[in-house]
Amino acid sequence: MRTVVVGASTGLGRCIGIGLARRGAQVALLARRRELLADAAKEAGSDALAITCDVTDEAACQAAVDRAVGGLGGIDAVVYAAGIGVLSPIEKLDAAAWNRCFATNVTGAATFTAAALPHLRRSRGAVAYLTSTSASLTPPWPGLAAYAASKAALDKMVEAWRAEHADIGFTRVIVGECPGGEGHGVTHFMDDFDQELAAKLIPVWMARGLMASTLLDVEDLVGVIDGVLRAGASASVPSVAVLPRQPRLEI
Repeated sequence: MRTVVVGASTGLGRCIGIGLARRGAQVALLARRRELLADAAKEAGSDALAITCDVTDEAACQAAVDRAVGGLGGIDAVVYAAGIGVLSPIEKLDAAAWNRCFATNVTGAATFTAAALPHLRRSRGAVAYLTSTSASLTPPWPGLAAYAASKAALDKMVEAWRAEHADIGFTRVIVGECPGGEGHGVTHFMDDFDQELAAKLIPVWMARGLMASTLLDVEDLVGVIDGVLRAGASASVPSVAVLPRQPRLEI
């Protein structure tokens, strides 16, 4: 399975790229940071490709797809794991913050998919997009309005691709709380957050039942994505949710 993983330098994307390689996929790992990509590719195996790509740049997306096809011989699957969030009260979000979220989480996903489309048609391949519980399974999380709105837009965009290209598998993968792996595999989603504001909001999220009390093992997430991508040309998996299993309820 010739697989391109976008957003593979750190966090869940890195874990997914390495995990799929260990399950037998030929992988091309894409992200902006070359040094971290090279390290991830080394961990994924000698055949893994490290290709720099800024998903907000249309020409860069096309160039990265061309390099991936040249190295892999084609594309059977894409995992779009690139994503950013902004932590802020909604009234304090400026246009730049909204644009930054949508540029990576929505427009970048559409641009990269369009670049890979001819090769996915040829292989009758599949694309999995990582999305969030905050977009579809829970009410909006206070402080994460731009993130939740962009992921909701991503969900609808996945449906639009499926409506116009039914011969390709387009799946939204709703991911619950997952810390990632070790080292650079640890999720960096909250690194740029205002930590003082985060400290105030986390108890609110917990009190409202938005944040799970347990965490998802990243290997379980990788296994689900591997299964979705290998489902076959005749199968369609429109949506799958991968959530942490809750502790036993004592009665």
